[in-house]
This record gives sequence, structure tokens and C-alpha cells, in this order.
Amino acid sequence: MDLRKISGEVIGAAIAVHRELGLGLLESAYEMCLEYELRQRGVKAEKLIPVPVVYKGIQLDCGYRLDLLVENCMIVELKAVDALLPIHDAQLLTYLKLRNLRLGLLINFNVPLLKHGVKRLINN
Repeated sequence: MDLRKISGEVIGAAIAVHRELGLGLLESAYEMCLEYELRQRGVKAEKLIPVPVVYKGIQLDCGYRLDLLVENCMIVELKAVDALLPIHDAQLLTYLKLRNLRLGLLINFNVPLLKHGVKRLINN
């Protein structure tokens, strides 16, 4: 699958989850449901993937975890907050750089209409 198709699948699955659950739940609930929805659609998704930091050639577990890694090529970072902030962008961009991946989606489920809570970020 190409990145455009994968991101379309993720956004469609996130919309389905949002329609079913609405807003107001914890990120962890949306994470579990989105992973399930993606798998039902035949999309490979893994949750809470460790992201080590390489320091002087040594991989160190600093506690970073990806919310979802989709098809081993895209990171999906989930939020349930009043508003997305620049720190959320920075978090996803850092994960993209550490994993050497190009595309990530930042999805905030705490919005009345999910399309207003989706942001694509590209690692150049």
C-alpha cells in the first residue's frame, strides 16, 4: 500500500471509531478501538511500539512509545485534548525522525467533527 492509501484507511477507520464512541473518552480507549478497526479492515496496526534513542551508538529505552505503527511505515499519534498544540506536532515529528519514517497522522478525538481533529505531518 502507498502512504496516501494507508492514511486514507486510517482516517476512515478513525471516523468510524469517532462516530461509534463520540468524544470524551481517554486516549487509550480510542487507541484500542482504532487498532481493532484497522485490523478489521485488513490494515496492519501495532500499538505502543517502543522507540529507542540512539546515543553514542547505544540504543536506550527512554520511555517513548508510538500510539500506533501502521503497515510499518506510518505513525499515528492519538490525542483526546481540548486543542492540538505545537508540542503535539513536535512529539510526532520526533517519533518520525527517530524511526526514520516519512508520514504521521496526529488525530484528536476530542472534537465534534473528526475531520477538524486530523493533522498530517511529514518528516523531511
